[in-house]
Amino acid sequence: MKNESSDLVINAVLGFAGILVVLLLIGVITRVVFPRIENTREQGSSEFVGEVIQIEVLNGSGVSGLASSFTKKLRKSGFDVVESGNFETYDIQETLVIDRSGYLENAKRVANALGVKEKNIIQQLAPSYYLDATIVIGSDYKQLKLN
Repeated sequence: MKNESSDLVINAVLGFAGILVVLLLIGVITRVVFPRIENTREQGSSEFVGEVIQIEVLNGSGVSGLASSFTKKLRKSGFDVVESGNFETYDIQETLVIDRSGYLENAKRVANALGVKEKNIIQQLAPSYYLDATIVIGSDYKQLKLN
């Protein structure tokens, strides 16, 4: 009886290890067949700037519902708002446009559409966000173009 239970445990461990090896092989083969394409474009280059700009809208002013209302207006203006919500603080005085992808031209297009000053465009690259820019709406929201 003891041999049967130890054989069962050994077989389960070997089966699990076999599944892990198969998954690792699939991962390696997938990387070889479908390699990641690295971005070789220079920062600030406007060549091949995407037609659809994906953005995140965050409320940094504390006015209730502001991110939601700007999301609707930005979508009507042709921007792809992929997320909206609240910023980490509510004391942002001037609206910011944060470049997340390294394509500063997209952030400038967003800023121009809103009437945000160029000095309020900053770069905090975050490729894991999968978006072009983050808009942090400040207390100056009444002065923005989309308002």
